[in-house]
Amino acid sequence: MQLKLSVMTISTIGLLFLSACSGNQATNPASSPAASAPAETQPSTSGSPAVSAAKSASGKNHGGQGGQVVESGAYHLELVTGKETSGTHLDLFLQKGDNHEAIPNAKVTAQVQLPDGSQKSLDMKYDAGEKHYTAMLPGAAAGDYKVAVLSDINGEKVNGRFSFKQ
Repeated sequence: MQLKLSVMTISTIGLLFLSACSGNQATNPASSPAASAPAETQPSTSGSPAVSAAKSASGKNHGGQGGQVVESGAYHLELVTGKETSGTHLDLFLQKGDNHEAIPNAKVTAQVQLPDGSQKSLDMKYDAGEKHYTAMLPGAAAGDYKVAVLSDINGEKVNGRFSFKQ
């Protein structure tokens, strides 16, 4: 009887410990390995209005646009996609530091792998009013898209990988 009670006590303590550890990952997604995997973004009807809607929905004005995020050193890259009738609008927020200061002078290219496996390269232009880079991906093929964003910030390479589904 004593042995059974000891085994049950140790098992209960072990389960409590495991649940406490897994609870920490749920409240701190940065410590989870899945945090580095890109999430899918929900398509919206328009690019810039989608950005404005994402800003208000997120309640943050320091980089939280509601898109997929990649942190690369001191840089914050966030991709927001918006489905339109002529294609998909890509908005990239390229920011630096804890205060997520916009970087207006980078050379940014999005290399997109379409669902059929073909590739498109898009030069992203800076929108000074919205403080982010934009590009339009023509076409609307259904499936999974992979995006590699290549940024050159005064000679420093800052890249991020994203994906989305249409």
